[in-house]
Amino acid sequence: MRAVPPIAGAVGTVALWWAATVVFGIRPIFLPAPPDIVAAFRAQPGYLLRETGATLGETVAGFGVAVAAGLLVAVLLTAWRAVERAILPVLVALNSVPKVALAPLLVVWLGFGARPKIVLVVLICVFPIVVATMAGLTSTPAELGELSRSLSASGWQTYVKIRLPWALPQVFTGLKVAVSLAVIGAVVAEISNPSGGLGGVIVLSGMSLDTPLAFAAITLLAVLSTVLFYLVVALERLLVPWARAIAG
Repeated sequence: MRAVPPIAGAVGTVALWWAATVVFGIRPIFLPAPPDIVAAFRAQPGYLLRETGATLGETVAGFGVAVAAGLLVAVLLTAWRAVERAILPVLVALNSVPKVALAPLLVVWLGFGARPKIVLVVLICVFPIVVATMAGLTSTPAELGELSRSLSASGWQTYVKIRLPWALPQVFTGLKVAVSLAVIGAVVAEISNPSGGLGGVIVLSGMSLDTPLAFAAITLLAVLSTVLFYLVVALERLLVPWARAIAG
C-alpha cells in the first residue's frame, strides 16, 4: 500500500505530460512524448545502459570518497574547537565557489577521463555531509552527557556509545542530500567533459537535435538518482531503526 501513492503520482505525471504534447501539438524536437522517449531507448539500449553504468560508477566512487572525507572532517571539527574555528570558514568559502566553474579547470588539472568527474562529485557532496554530521555530533542532550559522567564513562566511550549513535539520524539526512547532489555533480562534469556518461549523451544528442534521446538520458538520470536515494533510505532503516520511533 505504501507504494501506491508514489506510483500513482508518477503515472499521473506521465499522463499529463503525454496529454499536453497531444493537445497542444508539441513537436518531438521541442518536447518529446513518452512514446518517443521509449522509442529512443529501444533504438539504442546498449549505448544508453553503458553510459548509465559510467555515470553510476563515477557517482558511487565520488559519493564514497565524500562520505569518508566528510565524516572524518566532521569528527575532527567537533573534537577540537580550535580546529573548527580555523577550518570551517575555509570549507564554507570553498563550498560557495560554483562547481560549474570548477569543472573545466578539473579537466585541465586532472586530464580527461573519470578522475575529474569523481573529484567534482566529491566537492559537491562533502559539505552537506560535514554540516549534517557536525549538527548531529553537537546535539547530544545534556542529560545523556550527565548520565555518561555518572557512570564514569571515558571520553571515548561517551563518544562511541552516546554521541555517534545520537548523531546517526542527522548523518543520514546529510547522506540523503549528498547522494542526490552526487548525480548532479557527475552530470555537470560529464557535460563539461563529454567523453562518456549520460551527461555526454545529453550534449551529443543536443548537438544533433535528437531531443528524444536526450530525454531518454534525462529519464535514466532521474531513475538512477531515485534508486540511489532510496538505497540510502533503506540503509538508514536497517542501521537506525529506532530513529523513526523517536521522530514519531
